[in-house]
Amino acid sequence: MNPTASNPSTAQARVLVDELIRHGITDAVLCPGSRSAPLALALAAAERAGRLVLHVRIDERAAGFTALGLALGSKRPVPVVVTSGTAVANLHPAMVEAAHSGVPVLALTANRPPELRGTGANQTIDQVGLFGPHARAVVELGAAGDPELEHRHWRSAIGRAILTATAAGDPGPVQVDIAFREPLVPAEGDEGFSVGPGTPGHDDEVGPGPEIGRLPEGRPGGRPWVQRAGAGVDSAPAASAVAVDLTRPTLVVSGVGAAPVSGLVGVPTVAEPGAPVPLHPVHPLAIPALRPEQVVVTGRPTLHRAVTRLLADPDVDLVILDAGPRSPNPTGSAAELADSVLTGWGVDPEWTETTARADAHARAAVDRLLDQHLKTGAPTGMHVARAVARGIRAGDNLVVGASNAVRDLSFVGPLDPDVSVYANRGASGIDGTISTAIGVALSAPGRTVALLGDLTFLHDVSGLLLGPRERHPDDLTIVVADDDGGGIFSLLEQGEPRLAADFERVFGTPHGADLGALCAGAGVPFTDTDPAGLEALLSLPSVPHGHRDIVPEGLRVVRVATDRQGLRDLHAALRSEAVADG
Repeated sequence: MNPTASNPSTAQARVLVDELIRHGITDAVLCPGSRSAPLALALAAAERAGRLVLHVRIDERAAGFTALGLALGSKRPVPVVVTSGTAVANLHPAMVEAAHSGVPVLALTANRPPELRGTGANQTIDQVGLFGPHARAVVELGAAGDPELEHRHWRSAIGRAILTATAAGDPGPVQVDIAFREPLVPAEGDEGFSVGPGTPGHDDEVGPGPEIGRLPEGRPGGRPWVQRAGAGVDSAPAASAVAVDLTRPTLVVSGVGAAPVSGLVGVPTVAEPGAPVPLHPVHPLAIPALRPEQVVVTGRPTLHRAVTRLLADPDVDLVILDAGPRSPNPTGSAAELADSVLTGWGVDPEWTETTARADAHARAAVDRLLDQHLKTGAPTGMHVARAVARGIRAGDNLVVGASNAVRDLSFVGPLDPDVSVYANRGASGIDGTISTAIGVALSAPGRTVALLGDLTFLHDVSGLLLGPRERHPDDLTIVVADDDGGGIFSLLEQGEPRLAADFERVFGTPHGADLGALCAGAGVPFTDTDPAGLEALLSLPSVPHGHRDIVPEGLRVVRVATDRQGLRDLHAALRSEAVADG
C-alpha cells in the first residue's frame, strides 16, 4: 500500500494545505462543493489538528470578501476555496477589490480534469485565468499523479503563489486552479492524515493517524518549500527621492494606502478615512478657501471632487509619491513622481496658521449646520457618521462602506489616531462590506464597528448567515444609515432637479425592506435608534463576558432611519458655509 494518501487528489490537497500552513497562513475560507471536496476535507482535518482556523460560508461572494477582511485584519494572506463553475465567477468582485487594494487573497479554485473540459460536462467552464488582469498571477495545477514524484512541484507552486501575493512592491490576489480527478474523497479507512517530521505545532515524530494518510515530507523543521530571500539579498532598484521646498504654501493629500512620511509630518494635510491622522488636518470643504502652490499626494485619493480639481489645477505643482506600479496620477498633471521625499526647508508658520483657521471654520460650519438641520428635519447619514466618530474608541476597528458612508465620515472626523480604519476603496464598490467587516472582526484585536448605508447592507445581507458551528465575531456592531435608497446619487449630476421625473426609479431605487425582519431571519440581534442613541450605545464601556443583558456581545445590527430628500441642499449649504468669511 502506498504510504502516502489513498488517492492522488486527496494527497495533492493535503500537501497543499500543509504547505499553506508552513507559510504562516492561519485562516482559510471555504464554500461547500463537490469538486473541491479534497481541499475541504484536508482543511477540516488541519483545523481539527489545531493548525489553522476554517471559516465556512454558503455564498462565494461573501466568502471572497470574508477572506479579504481576514487578510486585512490579520496582515496575512488568506485562501478562499470554491468548487468549479459559477462558484469561481462569484469570487470576481472580491478579487477586483483585492487587486486594487493590494490585499493577498488566494483563490483556490477547484476544476475538472482536462478530459472533461470542453465536453459539455456539468458545472464546467473555462475558469483558468477567469479573473484576467485582476489576478497578480495564475497558477494552474494539473490533475495529480504520483504524490511521491509530484509533491515537490505542488509545494513549490503554492509557495510561489503566496510569495507573489505578498510581494513587497505589488501585493494582491492570486488564482491557484487545481484539477481534481475522482475519487474526490479518501478511501475507506483513510480518515485523516498525519504530518511529517518537523511540521509546525507537532513533535518531530509522525503524529497519530492511519499510516495510509501520511504526507510526503516537506522541508525539515517545518520550513516552507520556497521562501523569500533574506534581507541581505536586495535586487530592488534604488529608491528615488524628490526635494520639496516646504517654505512654499504646500498641502499634502493623503488617500487610500497612504503611509506616514517623516518629511511631511508638519505639513497641513487633507486625509481621507484610513490614512494616517495628520498633525495639521485640513477639512476637505476648506480646500477652496486655500491657495496652495504645491500639493504632495500620498496613497490614492478617491473621495472629494475638490481634491480632484486641485490636482488638475495647472497652476499647482503636483508631486506624487510613488506607491508602486499602481501609483495614482488620475488627472495626468503630476510634475514629479518619487518613492520618497526629501525636505531641507521648514514649513512656513503663517501658512500653517492659515490652514488651521480654514480647517476650524469648516468643522464648526459642519457641526452648526448639522445641528440646525435636526431642528427642522430628520437625521441624515452625516449625522449617523458623526455619532460613530464620537462614539468610537481608541483601539477600535472601523470598517466604512462606500458611497456616502465614507464621504460622510470624512466630513465629521478626524477620528482618534488609534482607531484602525478599513474601507474597500480599491474599486470603491458596495460589494461584500458585511463580510469584510466580519473578516476584520474575526482577525483584528479590539472591537469592530462597521458604518454603511442600507443599499450596501442589502447588497451583502447573505454575509450575516454564519452557521452555528462557525466562529462568530466577539464584538461587531454594524451601523446602517437607512434612507431607503441610494442617497449618493442626489449629490451627483443625476440628482439635478431637471431629472427628477426619473430619479427615484433609476437612481434612488427605494426598496422598502424591513431590515429588522432580515436580521431576525438570520438570527442577528437588531436595534433601531437615533444618532444620539447610537453615540451613547457606542460610548458604553466594554462589558465583561457573561453580561449580555447589559450590552449585546457578538454580532449586532443597529439601524438609524435617515432622510435623503434634502441632502443636495444640505451639502450645498455646507460647501458655502465652510468657506464663508468668519
